[in-house]
Parts: sequence; structure tokens; C-alpha cells
Amino acid sequence: METLNINGIELAYERRGKGTPLVLLHGYPLDHHIWDSVAPLLEGTFDLILPDLRGFGVSTTVETPYTMDNFASDIAGLLDHLGITKSAIAGHSMGGYIALVFARLYPERVSGLGLVSTQVLADPPDRKEGRYKTAAEVAEKGIAGVVEIMTPKLTPSETLQAPAREIMERQKPAAYIGALKAMAERIDTSTLLASINFPVVIIHGDADSLIPVERAREVKSTLPHAHLLELKGTGHLPMMEAVRETAEALKHLA
Repeated sequence: METLNINGIELAYERRGKGTPLVLLHGYPLDHHIWDSVAPLLEGTFDLILPDLRGFGVSTTVETPYTMDNFASDIAGLLDHLGITKSAIAGHSMGGYIALVFARLYPERVSGLGLVSTQVLADPPDRKEGRYKTAAEVAEKGIAGVVEIMTPKLTPSETLQAPAREIMERQKPAAYIGALKAMAERIDTSTLLASINFPVVIIHGDADSLIPVERAREVKSTLPHAHLLELKGTGHLPMMEAVRETAEALKHLA
């Protein structure tokens, strides 16, 4: 992987393929390897940029609090470094929150938006409180408890739970803590939808136990021209559970 010094961190990324630039943003608490199966099916269509978000994978982070805006600024800096003025942005879960913020902050730089297992709503008070509680537990006890709870929630596939667990176990506690607090403080991006004038792809499993498929349907109702792919029996990791279908849907962003 290549690394870039940006915003006080070392941001790691992989670049592969040729075509329309497409940034693929992973979710929490994962890294760019969640896209490993999908990427080979996309690299004939897209110039793929696969970063490890700050703190995750090979990327470093800072000890001071940061926000979704900071995550989005990291991606803008990466695209500047690569000389890419406009790109499609697709994000999974927390990566979707970041993609939405990127579209709010840099609309002129977005050629298309992919929302994978994500939502536009902010956390309700109880969920926000829960994230801070989890962050405190990670600071005190490490990540093992979160990994144990998250593994079955990410996917109902026992076959895929093992690789998902391995990815989570590689992540640093600081990444968990920083991301949890940033997600807790994120704002509702529902109002952004009315201003979108580029292609949107929505991908969601109907067996997602972390973010209900209803959240995807609500976005589709606001954006009738968006391409919605509902995946039967799929959980929170469509790019691992339904590889070909996910890849084909993302090609609508080319």
C-alpha cells in the first residue's frame, strides 16, 4: 500500500484498475480488505481507490477527537494527492456516513454516490450514549468484547464470520474509540438528498441486523431515480456476502 501524510496522519491506500475514479470506503471496525472480493470485478470499469480510514488498517490516527468531516477531509486530501478532481464515492456503513459528508462538503467533486448498508439518520440519544459507553470499555479492556459482539451482527454467514473477525482483530483500540465518538456526534444528512444531482446506488441486505433495510428504502423514496439493490438473506457485509451482485450494482456509478 501507498501512504500519504495528510491532516496529521499517515493515510494508507491501494489503487488498482482503470476507468472512472471510484473511492471505496470501508465501515467500522474494519479496513479496506472488506472489498477484496469485489475489487477484481470492478477494476476493469473503475480506477479504484481503497483507503484505510484514519486509525484503521495501516493508517495512523491522532489522540484528539475528530469528526466525520475530518474523515471526509482525509479523502479530499487523498484525491488531491492523486490529481483526481471528481470521483464516485461509495461507502459501507460508517464509510457511508463519510461518503454523505463528503458529498455535503465537496459536491462539485462527486460524480456518483454509493450507499452500502448505511443510513442518513443521526444516532438517537440512546445509541449515542451506547457508542460512548463502548468507547470507554475499549479504552479500559481492549477490543475483544466488541469483536465478540460484532461478529455475528456483521453477517449471518458462519463461513464469513471468521474473516470478518480477523479483520476486526487487526484494528487498533484507538481506531475503535475515535470512530465510535465520531459516529456518535455525526449529524443527520437527510436534507442533503434533495440537492443530489448525480447517480446514486443503494445496496442493502434484508437480513442486516445493524442497520435495518428500511433505512435504505427511505432514501430510495426520497431519491426515486436511485438504483436500489435489496439482497435477500444478506447481512451487513454485501461486498463479502453477495459479491457479484454488489459489483454489478456499483457499476451504475461508472
